[in-house]
Amino acid sequence: MINTQGSQYERLALPPEAPLAMPRHKVNEARQKAKKLVKPFLFRTLLARLCVLTITLGLTWYGATEMYAVLNTNAIAGLQWAFLVLFCINFTWISFAFSQAIIGFLCRLWPFSRKVKEVDVDGVTAILLPVYNEDPARIRASIEAMHEDLLEKAPGKFAFFILSDSNRSEACIKEKHTFYPLLNHDDQACPIYYRRRDNNNERKAGNIADWVTRFGANYESMIVLDADSLMSAECLISLSRRMAAEPGLGLIQTLPTIIKANTLYSRIQQFANQCFGPVYASGLAAWHGTASNFWGHNAIIRTKAFAEACGLPILEGKAPFGGHIMSHDFMEAAMLRRAGWGVRFDMDLEASYEEAPPSLIDVMVRDRRWCQGNLQHKAFLFAKGFHFATRIHLFSGIFSYLSAVFWFLLIAVGFALAVQAHFVRPEYFSNPSLFPTWPVFDFQKARLLFELSMALVLAPKVFGWISAMIYPRRCMAFGGPILLTLDTLLEVIMSALYAPILMFSQFLVVFDVLKGRDSGWKPQSRDDGATPWKTVARAHLSHTLLGAGLAGAALFLSPELFYWSLPITIGLVFSIPLSWLSGGEKRGNLLSKIMLLRSSEEKHPKGIVKRLNDRQNHIVKDDDYDKQPPLSRFISDVGFYHWYVAQLPNEEENTLCRNRICAEWQIEQSDSIPQLYEHLKESECLAILKHKSLMLAMGKYLPQS
Repeated sequence: MINTQGSQYERLALPPEAPLAMPRHKVNEARQKAKKLVKPFLFRTLLARLCVLTITLGLTWYGATEMYAVLNTNAIAGLQWAFLVLFCINFTWISFAFSQAIIGFLCRLWPFSRKVKEVDVDGVTAILLPVYNEDPARIRASIEAMHEDLLEKAPGKFAFFILSDSNRSEACIKEKHTFYPLLNHDDQACPIYYRRRDNNNERKAGNIADWVTRFGANYESMIVLDADSLMSAECLISLSRRMAAEPGLGLIQTLPTIIKANTLYSRIQQFANQCFGPVYASGLAAWHGTASNFWGHNAIIRTKAFAEACGLPILEGKAPFGGHIMSHDFMEAAMLRRAGWGVRFDMDLEASYEEAPPSLIDVMVRDRRWCQGNLQHKAFLFAKGFHFATRIHLFSGIFSYLSAVFWFLLIAVGFALAVQAHFVRPEYFSNPSLFPTWPVFDFQKARLLFELSMALVLAPKVFGWISAMIYPRRCMAFGGPILLTLDTLLEVIMSALYAPILMFSQFLVVFDVLKGRDSGWKPQSRDDGATPWKTVARAHLSHTLLGAGLAGAALFLSPELFYWSLPITIGLVFSIPLSWLSGGEKRGNLLSKIMLLRSSEEKHPKGIVKRLNDRQNHIVKDDDYDKQPPLSRFISDVGFYHWYVAQLPNEEENTLCRNRICAEWQIEQSDSIPQLYEHLKESECLAILKHKSLMLAMGKYLPQS
């Protein structure tokens, strides 16, 4: 546990400021000359890119010609042309994913691993932890675990910054009360600082930019984490040493491993991440080279490069397509590359962790925000100065949601063709001829094409299973060959059931964004995702009706069509119970008890994960305390009150603020905190937290000695 000795009243939450300019850039700008980078694997990158292109185009051409032959070798009309075009679009997408997976699989089999240069680091690396209305107890446990690890292995080399954008008074008070005992102990070799913005403009991107412009000049690099991130000291040290060894690099992204999954859906994601993820990630790293991407967390960034290149433009128009950029991470990587800085994906670094959304509904909520952010990137797709790999990243992000639209349209057109074939009499003599034009549909080719499509979709999972099976140590981490195989089969089955639900959900999300609705900014759920049946039924009623309608229509048209459509309809029909099962710790941990979908970190946690578990086990939750008015924390903890007042700046006299005036009057008229809360508005409570004079007036409620 962190030492809390010393004067808590005098300890400040922040170090002296060291401003760093961060100019805002335009959408279209000239590309800067690339910085000097060590490129011993340039040939490998070019070869990987050529393989991705060749495999994708080759499979697409084969699929297109085969589907053309399936539909009609004599003449294709109307709906058949639409079906062919939609099939080609979707087949290209799965071919692109397959090409990356096959390259990643071959890289995993390659016996010679590359050596990445590392050098000693001068100065201190900042660790940034953005927070937005999160549970501070969980974050404190992670900070304490990493802090203890760094004190042992790299004293004097790192400093934590908790960067709060919380805008609810209850969350603000709770996180300050949770964090203040940890902050800025000068006698420690790894200080922890805290800052909350009163105005959270530009969301997380603005949160990071605010830190850069206020404190960035004192730190060569910054490691950006998420509220659920965890990294070992060894990983943090390697990141800073690798960044120091490559002066031309602007960013190094790690591959986060999902841990602490305790629901069905999060366990499925955790297994897929740990078993299949490294194969796909190896393929990405192979063709990305030094033009990789950024996922917003668990990465190190050169601070001056970020300040120089990543002042995000404000898009013309209103949300959802205009205004501040939501998916800032893709664009920050893109702008670093445009400014000449290298962006690299180092997936060999271990002990970089994150957590997964607990339920299907939580994924759907997150998808709404991500979809809007990714669709915003259309403004940059053909903008001036971006690297071609950057354009592929942006297009992939956009199409990851548009693909749901194209899959849905393909299904709709397929059913329309079936209806046409059932009700419309074929025209045998549509063209002047002595001989009839017979309708042709090659069922044998159709079946083979369907099998090929399924093979391409399942191939990354098979590659992941093989790459785990052939390495005994990795295989045993999954519980041995039998449990590994059972887990793989269970993941494939459950993912197949959830896939059509997510497809239709993303289709609706895209439609919602195109209608012009802004998603806003909601905090990510990090509880166990247990959802009442009523809420689940309301969320998935449309999925159920669609599935039942498709199944009924298919059965009416043809028994064969009914069986062919089962992979789509069965998940939709049972979307309500499937979604309910996806969340809930009790339901999810039943799998662990029967040894299924149980991660190695759950059985034999590594050092940093064990530290986190120990810290979380020491968290004592006082439900009665949480039921009290938030401002009561200042009265029940006098040390916290005096520390908080010491952090507030002195105010200018005669400043007019309606919420401040109303809050001041209510403090004067109230004899207790509960009485104050009877009429206190949220905006007025936030005004009390902001103004030093109001907090001093709150001193009347302190217990008299």
